[in-house]
Amino acid sequence: MSLSATNYPPRSTVFGNKNGITARNRWYAMNRWRRTRSPRGLVTAVGAAALVLGIAAAGNAPARAAVGVHAGNRPGAVLPGQPGPRGFWYGTDSFPVTVSGSAPYAEPQIGGKYGGYIGMTGNWATWQHCRDKVAWSPANSKAANTNFKTYHLGIGTGVYWFMGGPGVDPHYNGTTSEAYAWGQQQAARTLYDVGKLAVTYPVIFADVELPGNAPGISPAPDNGWNSVYTSPCIGRVSSRGIPASVDRAEFNGFFDYIAHNSRFTPGVYSSKPVWNSIFGTGGYSHIRHTYEWTYLSDTSHLHPTPDGWCLRGTTTCAQFFGGVTSSDTHAVMWQWSGGGGTFNGFGDFDQIDANRTPAWRA
Repeated sequence: MSLSATNYPPRSTVFGNKNGITARNRWYAMNRWRRTRSPRGLVTAVGAAALVLGIAAAGNAPARAAVGVHAGNRPGAVLPGQPGPRGFWYGTDSFPVTVSGSAPYAEPQIGGKYGGYIGMTGNWATWQHCRDKVAWSPANSKAANTNFKTYHLGIGTGVYWFMGGPGVDPHYNGTTSEAYAWGQQQAARTLYDVGKLAVTYPVIFADVELPGNAPGISPAPDNGWNSVYTSPCIGRVSSRGIPASVDRAEFNGFFDYIAHNSRFTPGVYSSKPVWNSIFGTGGYSHIRHTYEWTYLSDTSHLHPTPDGWCLRGTTTCAQFFGGVTSSDTHAVMWQWSGGGGTFNGFGDFDQIDANRTPAWRA
């Protein structure tokens, strides 16, 4: 299916105003929190990337049956400390969050079983030697995998790649072909990094976001999605405005490479305002058949906790993007506290629907 560039609004070229919504700096808040804690769990990626040709468009990826993870062993009634209907799990992501006690491990701070950890397998800025870090916790991954493999609880460990847009490509020339190749290169590096980890969840998420002022994570406030930089690590803008067609070509390159060169299914982490500010609201923004992890709506509190896709007893609910809603089978995760710049004092907390997990690809 060809994608149309029509009917999408002008996109902000200044971070902080995403179609009228003020951006919150997720990584600034996390760095502020991290400075009060041990730096263990942050690792720096090394190695080289490969460039291989890709094939199809992400928006046309077929849905797959939900098998291969544990749907859960809770009774039908929803009780305090449980994340909702059968198959939902609490989890954490990115920087370390202390998991105490003995196995099977409990979700930190809020109780219930620890149902999964999703870590940053790589960062475009680290890969480009910008001296930035990777938000990965070996301890959280180990605890999640123990619960999954030994006690049949949750999803174990999943991963995401912190993606750089076309504007931080050292070879940017404004063409969709170069953007597609840049997406493929990042996907190749993602699979290289994943090969060194014990990953049990079959979706690899492309992290598409506007990090803002995020020293130690990214030198580019918009990660190169809306502005072109003089070089990847400098943070100096050479021109503003990247066509949605070019941004989407890069996303397609990443998606296709993962889909055609691994057993993983490609997915995406973002939010509706961020997604729309990059891809618009026309054809280039449509990803109805792509697995999604969102961070809106989110809260700086850890109570009330989620019950399904809403905080229990409230109207605060997960908001997906690109044409996907919480009722769709491709809505799989919600970073309900700690994401989008919210600060709860502990870290990122997630709601996971294991019922919708795709099968491992053949």
